[in-house]
Amino acid sequence: MFPVGPAPWPRLRVLWALWALLVVLLAPWRLWAIQETQECTWQVVLNNLESVGKNDAIDHFVDQELYTVDKVFDLLVDAPIDRDEVRGLGADEWERPWSCTLLGSGHLLTISLQTYLGFPYYLKINYSCTGEVSSEALVRKGHLTGLKPVVLVTFQSPVNFHRWKIEQLQIQMEAAPFRSPERCDAEEMCLMSWYTPMPIKNGSVVMRVDVSSNGLGPFIPNKRFHVNINGFLERGRDHELQFTVGNELFHLIPRHFVNVPSRPLWYTVDQTPVLILGGIPEEKAILLTDTNFKDFFLVELSIDSCWVGSFYCPQASFTATIYDAIATESTLFIRQNQLIYYFTGTYTTLYENNHGSERWVRVLANECIKRLCPVHFHSNGSEYVMALTTGKNEGYVHFGTITDGLVSFKLLPRDRSVCNAILVDNCSITWAVFIAGDYNLLMLVEIVGPTSSKYFQVVSYDLVSDYLVVLYTIPEFIPDARGLEFLMILGTESYTNFPMVPKGMSYNPYNNLLLIWGNFLLQSFNSENFIYLADFPKELSIKYLVNSFRGDMAIVTENEEIWYLLEGSYQVYQLFPSKAWEVYISLQVLQQSSRYAPNETMVTLFYEDNKLYQLVYLIDNQQGRLIKRLMPVEQLLMYQQISKEYVLERQGSHLTLSFSNFCPFTVMRLQELPNPQIYTRQERYRAQPPHVLEPWGFHSENSLAVYQGLVYYLLSLHSKYDKPYADPVHDPTWRWWKNKKQDQDYYFYLANNWRSAGGVHVDMTSYEKIYDLKAENELPERIFLDKGTSYSFSVFLTTRKPEVQHGPSFQVLSPVDLAVVLADPDCIEAMVKEKVLVNRNSVLFWVTLSDKRSCFDQGISGHHLMKTSMLVKVLGSSGHCFQNTNRGPRMQSNLMVPVLIGCPPGKRLAFDITYTLQYNRVQNKHYFDCVKVDPEMPCFLFRDIFYPFFLIQDLVTGDSGSFQGSYVLKVVGGGPTLDTIKEYSEEEIYRFNSPLDKTGSLIWTTENTTTTEDLAFNIMSHNSLGIEWLCLENSPCHDTIPHNIFAPEFFFKVLVSNRGVDESTYCDYQLTFLLHIHGLPLSARRAFLILLVSASLFVGLVILYIVCCLLSPYMVKVCNILRWKINSIIGLESNYTYSTPSDSRAFSHSGTMSWRSSRLNSRVVYKGAEENKAET
Repeated sequence: MFPVGPAPWPRLRVLWALWALLVVLLAPWRLWAIQETQECTWQVVLNNLESVGKNDAIDHFVDQELYTVDKVFDLLVDAPIDRDEVRGLGADEWERPWSCTLLGSGHLLTISLQTYLGFPYYLKINYSCTGEVSSEALVRKGHLTGLKPVVLVTFQSPVNFHRWKIEQLQIQMEAAPFRSPERCDAEEMCLMSWYTPMPIKNGSVVMRVDVSSNGLGPFIPNKRFHVNINGFLERGRDHELQFTVGNELFHLIPRHFVNVPSRPLWYTVDQTPVLILGGIPEEKAILLTDTNFKDFFLVELSIDSCWVGSFYCPQASFTATIYDAIATESTLFIRQNQLIYYFTGTYTTLYENNHGSERWVRVLANECIKRLCPVHFHSNGSEYVMALTTGKNEGYVHFGTITDGLVSFKLLPRDRSVCNAILVDNCSITWAVFIAGDYNLLMLVEIVGPTSSKYFQVVSYDLVSDYLVVLYTIPEFIPDARGLEFLMILGTESYTNFPMVPKGMSYNPYNNLLLIWGNFLLQSFNSENFIYLADFPKELSIKYLVNSFRGDMAIVTENEEIWYLLEGSYQVYQLFPSKAWEVYISLQVLQQSSRYAPNETMVTLFYEDNKLYQLVYLIDNQQGRLIKRLMPVEQLLMYQQISKEYVLERQGSHLTLSFSNFCPFTVMRLQELPNPQIYTRQERYRAQPPHVLEPWGFHSENSLAVYQGLVYYLLSLHSKYDKPYADPVHDPTWRWWKNKKQDQDYYFYLANNWRSAGGVHVDMTSYEKIYDLKAENELPERIFLDKGTSYSFSVFLTTRKPEVQHGPSFQVLSPVDLAVVLADPDCIEAMVKEKVLVNRNSVLFWVTLSDKRSCFDQGISGHHLMKTSMLVKVLGSSGHCFQNTNRGPRMQSNLMVPVLIGCPPGKRLAFDITYTLQYNRVQNKHYFDCVKVDPEMPCFLFRDIFYPFFLIQDLVTGDSGSFQGSYVLKVVGGGPTLDTIKEYSEEEIYRFNSPLDKTGSLIWTTENTTTTEDLAFNIMSHNSLGIEWLCLENSPCHDTIPHNIFAPEFFFKVLVSNRGVDESTYCDYQLTFLLHIHGLPLSARRAFLILLVSASLFVGLVILYIVCCLLSPYMVKVCNILRWKINSIIGLESNYTYSTPSDSRAFSHSGTMSWRSSRLNSRVVYKGAEENKAET
């Protein structure tokens, strides 16, 4: 490790080799048993659709588009797959339309959501063991012995909770065995692997993949992988991957790393899919990784490398080196010389529109930036970065905000510089820390006095009130601790001649610990009273800190020494260089480890999953390589104890070694832990691959595609379930199988007789939501506390001292003490009860952590949570107690748990339509639905009293119960049809809902007399007397025009909220839903008009009928005459038509006779008509 060269290895003394051998001999016998078993580990790579079955294929997560698997599902003609329900997906639900590639085809096709979709990647899973040459044989052996990997994918919740819902979502999948299609003549199966779909979710670009065994086959420890979406890669025209930020360099040159100082790795904690690291000398290149440096790329950035010198930018020379590099959820920031650039990646799962950059964007081009400062935690739906200036804007901070990939900067303080605010002429901001929860900016300010003497102050700036105040003035010299581990700085202590040189600050929002570092360490929990940690030598200077934010941190000095600090203690441990490190290296040499070399240089140090890792450049046999390796903190601390605390005792003729163990207990166990989901808020689904009708149990590409579609639809049901109207059954998967459950035995019969369509059988019980996860005898990763809730567990300790101490009145005293340290005692409280188990030489502590109902206002589920923490520690055990596991020693006695106070994610208010219909039918003695029945939105009659009921549903635990609290109901929009619904303004909402309205605009009223404090709105509850619809004259639902013969209808957009009226929870339950009301009455004017028109039409029809009856005889007579004349005319024309010129006399005679006969016939007819009239 830098500055380590080849020379120190031969200098290892024989004594330290003996120490290494002694450490091995002193290892517990259980470790020998662990070492005798094969050490196996999981191997996971990403494969796209074309790479499935290929042996060495490794892909990166670039494609974010889904593809259709409809053709495969079309084969499942007799399976429990309801195609109609899938085609009922709405365009705004879970996924947007995608341009996708059909499975097995090479052309592109634009599809809609009304289809089964699959994800663009699979996870390929294998495992390998030490001492085994053929991993293929191991995988075959595992498959034949029943081994099946179980994959748990955890989606990281997004930064912007204004766009996406905050949730802790997991899906557990069982991997499917797949035989490689490559040619194999020797065996039935040569190459095989396990595959699972790699799901993606809108709003999430960071995924954790935990792989475990199903309990059969060889023992393989659980392993975690980071599979993140890389938005800075794209496919070129030849479908090859290429970087959008620059060009990849394929060779690691030793001069880029050897003897180069290490640098910090800066990113937004838990939110960053791509990490970057600069500091490569004289190269505008960075290290880029999307797997937390499991693999990486060296990329030369495509920036202009411009250097603009000016009189206000005192920069002496130009260099191509990237000094500062910060990664956020979607955007990368770098500093080269005095210029800042940023680049936004292409993440279609984060934005509705693509905000990806086409090139690096230079920002603050007219400023001289001397440093970028990271902000490790996001807040209010945004991420932040800070730029410190020098030159013309000295004393200001450029505060950058990143929201949905859009970057903006503002100058702080707003009105005047820090120098002017603290009334000094010459000052410079050395470091800045942003406390997101308080919207507070802490600045480390260097001040030059009148005599050119320098001193430093900690200045606080409130971004909301624009108030600036000096919190603390750092002493000019290092205090004299006089042998103490720590010293409280009160101003009365003596000082040495060593000047204090502050270089930076670090802040942990979970325990409010502020650290000021330089050639010293000052810590404070309130930013005003500081403690000096005397164990850190004043001759060294700290270069950067690496904080795990879980109770410990690493310190890197300018000469590349590594120190370690446990938060809550005052002892600082030196990890490298140290005697313990030499012992550890000796053991690695004996084991011929390939992860250590005589010549190595540390590139960076960072935490991952609460473990400390190094990125190290090794040179071995003149070959250089960059690797990521675990920093063995626990082993080094354990070796330090053994090397320091030992005694040589003579027993007879030989010497024996005895060691002092400073751990006050031998056994520490956590017991009586509650089920974790109610506190961790983890929602988990379970999906298993469909059963295949194949003798060896191997899946095909079609069955894997079916697996993709089923996992997609399971997650889409999860997204669709967040709707206003509650289902009769509180489970997202209920709608999937509700029409197929009765046929479950039939599908099982088909599968048992190998008659399932498509060669696969879909088991309905294999796709479900899990509500009853059990605790794993360890504290959860984090705890969410609602108002007044508590978390309880017990700690069992077996003490090392056999004697029992007795107090006054023969009370048995505990030989060990348990302390619970709270970061915010005004907000949470802890109660500890102990029971001494004398016969077992043990002590049992019951710990209860409770919320004090005082530090949080109401908020939306998962929004604006307050960060705090609880630290459980056994007194006198920090850094001394370790537990041996199959993964090596694990530190005990210091258990730090982050606590988030507020409305936990996964809680919601839903309209209980089922019980509302039942109760309204009973109270109103009837129920009339609309003519056109909509089962998803039943109608309610206007003249009936409306009794609404709501449910509080816990999406994590599956609990669903009636909402018993108070709420305010408002109509915030509406329209006569779904297409004409409009939002009302604040003034309209007041007029339409307030009982104080005097304008005749009320839509509804109630007999309840309880109102809000300002009397503006009624307060409702589940015991309310119901709602009476009014629709007064000036309301929007008054005088609704009917569109058909049925009574008018109206859709009300209703907002229900308990904010400010319900003190039982921190949750601001806000529910907006549509209410369909029919049978609205008409206004008096319109009703009279309709009556007048209707009466007029009716009278007109009656008069018309009477007139027709009176005039009917005359009409008959007129008709007869008219008919006679028509017949006469027709007859005359007929006679003239058939006469000829040669027989004119005959024609004349016949015409005369015809005219006479017709005249006679007409007289007879006329006479008969008169006789008939006389008779009547």
